[in-house]
Amino acid sequence: MATPIAGVGLSWPSKSSRRPFSNPSRSSRSSVKMAVSVEEKKKNFSIQKSEEAFDAAKELMPGGVNSPVRAFKSVGGQPIVIDSVKGSHMWDIDGNEYVDYVGSWGPAIIGHADDEVLAALAETMKKGTSFGAPCLLENVLAEMVISAVPSIEMVRFVNSGTEACMGVLRLARAFTRREKIIKFEGCYHGHADPFLVKAGSGVATLGLPDSPGVPRGATYNTLTSPFNDISTVENLFSTHKGEIAGVILEPVVGNSGFIPPKPEFLNALHSITRENGALLIFDEVMTGFRLSYGGAQEYFGMTPDLTTLGKIIGGGLPVGAYGGRREIMEMVAPAGPMYQAGTLSGNPLAMTAGIQTLKRLKEPGTYEYLSKITSELVQGIVDSGKRAGHAICGGYIGGMFGFFFTEGPVYNFGDAKKCDTAKFARFYWGMLEEGVYFAPSQFEAGFTSLAHSADDIQHTIAAAEKVFRKI
Repeated sequence: MATPIAGVGLSWPSKSSRRPFSNPSRSSRSSVKMAVSVEEKKKNFSIQKSEEAFDAAKELMPGGVNSPVRAFKSVGGQPIVIDSVKGSHMWDIDGNEYVDYVGSWGPAIIGHADDEVLAALAETMKKGTSFGAPCLLENVLAEMVISAVPSIEMVRFVNSGTEACMGVLRLARAFTRREKIIKFEGCYHGHADPFLVKAGSGVATLGLPDSPGVPRGATYNTLTSPFNDISTVENLFSTHKGEIAGVILEPVVGNSGFIPPKPEFLNALHSITRENGALLIFDEVMTGFRLSYGGAQEYFGMTPDLTTLGKIIGGGLPVGAYGGRREIMEMVAPAGPMYQAGTLSGNPLAMTAGIQTLKRLKEPGTYEYLSKITSELVQGIVDSGKRAGHAICGGYIGGMFGFFFTEGPVYNFGDAKKCDTAKFARFYWGMLEEGVYFAPSQFEAGFTSLAHSADDIQHTIAAAEKVFRKI
């Protein structure tokens, strides 16, 4: 049997260790229903309060937001301002209700504001919100992460995915005593200077700063390649022989839209890094515990040297982590000489939420359910788009998905940039009016959760059918 990756013509062997499908029954799923009919919702759709709040926010915060994509620049207009979330749904300050496929950009895999997670957090808060000292909860979550992720023998918790990627880059350089790193166009590894790089053309092109304020020296040792292009990687290793510390990538790209690896790509990267004494680094901030319990590396049967994590392991609270082989991780202070620290690292609240989330994900049928509903969602959207005469393709693995307004297939960021972003913007606003919240950019992956019900999926597909006929 093979698990299809819809819309891109790829498949991977299914893992014999996966449990048979069962529909996890949780009170958080299906307990939140659409409060009014679709037609009534559309008639009453207004975001006036959101617009007023955002206008005020622009005088207080740069661009009115604390993270750029929230400003809706990619789809036009002004963002909706969220008031509350529960399960698979969210409500804005105007009272509009949406089925949510952003999930706080990935962490809400068991659903928003889960009752069991909230109860555990309430108990933890009675003991305090921050210790700045070791706590037993760190041991518990560390053991869970180590037992789940194939590459991780030791782990260091931090406060964000960006911090995790900063730490793992420094560690790779310290361990190999080399400075150059290869990253892929369209892969996002946080906003640290070495990662904010435009992809160059040609095998010897060095990265150029992709943001004002990033000095050329910070990106001088960052080499770039198109995703799924092993020949460019081989040429980079040949040109910079003995200088490359490692290769870092999202094993499934989520920040250029959803782009899976070609079947041979990860194996080729594993071989070439081994042959050249470099480290293979999986940035699983997005894919960790989402594609499978052991992340992309378990799903694809590929063990990297180092891994970064975030999002899901904090259960909705700020968290990140990096880990790998013991001999590498023992370079990290205070065990070794590579310095990295954080006042709030291992925060008891984040540890608690992560522990409760991972416990839920270990239950039988979890990933089968995510795969089932995500498959139905993506296939339904793509089929609806094609019936309406639109060029569209899409894909999914587990609870992660994406679709592009192009014929496809999409193998890298260059392919993704050929999509019709203006059409996506029209589709986006149409879906918003129908009560469906996707990421406000064509170049962002979407996420399902255990809280998404069959009704949520069918409502979304029906809404897409209507919108596709209008745009």
